[in-house]
Amino acid sequence: MNQEPDIFDRIAAQAEGVTPEKYQKDELVPRDINQYQIENISKTPNNLRKALQFLLSNGWLEAAAKPQWFRLIAAQTAQLNTLLEPLDLHAVVDDVRGLAFLAVAPGYENDDADESEQDDWTHPLMRRQRLTLEQSLLLAILRREFLQREQESGTGAVVRVAVDSLLPQLETYLGSTGSDMQERKRLNQLLEHLRTHGMVSEIDAQDCITIRPMIVHLLNPENLQTLLLRLREVAATRTEDNA
Repeated sequence: MNQEPDIFDRIAAQAEGVTPEKYQKDELVPRDINQYQIENISKTPNNLRKALQFLLSNGWLEAAAKPQWFRLIAAQTAQLNTLLEPLDLHAVVDDVRGLAFLAVAPGYENDDADESEQDDWTHPLMRRQRLTLEQSLLLAILRREFLQREQESGTGAVVRVAVDSLLPQLETYLGSTGSDMQERKRLNQLLEHLRTHGMVSEIDAQDCITIRPMIVHLLNPENLQTLLLRLREVAATRTEDNA
């Protein structure tokens, strides 16, 4: 039980310019209580905060580019997912390929989206990637190439392909324009668009590109196989009509 200050305490407090009310308040509540609470709030470690901010900004992170952050994310995935839970996101780590990326949490539903548009890409923080038919075709070809090389060299291998080797594959499905220059220009434009999505690297001095491992996780293999089969049928029909 708190006791009222006696007469001597009141006289001493008044002599020091402190009111009885102030005297009681200071006795019951430390003056620096707010500062004490602020200083004792637990904070996310700075390196983990930076890794999380990079993931939110870019969507994925490769060990080859950010080895320390990748190791940190791989070791503290559970803590990262706790931080991401209010955003309906979670971090996925592909240890073999050295890749970490963000994905929409299972069971997420966007209340603001129409039922016909409900899918993983309706999340407000995830960028919807709209691709043309030609871009989707090239993406399917690159994914198939990536998986074939991994089967030959082992999962996690760096996959580089010559740009010129992609031209005949595109012609198989899209047909020939009759101009090598136009076909190469079309291919370069398609590759540049995919590069902005992080699927391939820039064309290097040897006229090659590196296919990024994110291509494995981004695409639905069933849909891509259906796309390739359909385009092959179209190409075969076109050949018969021209015969």
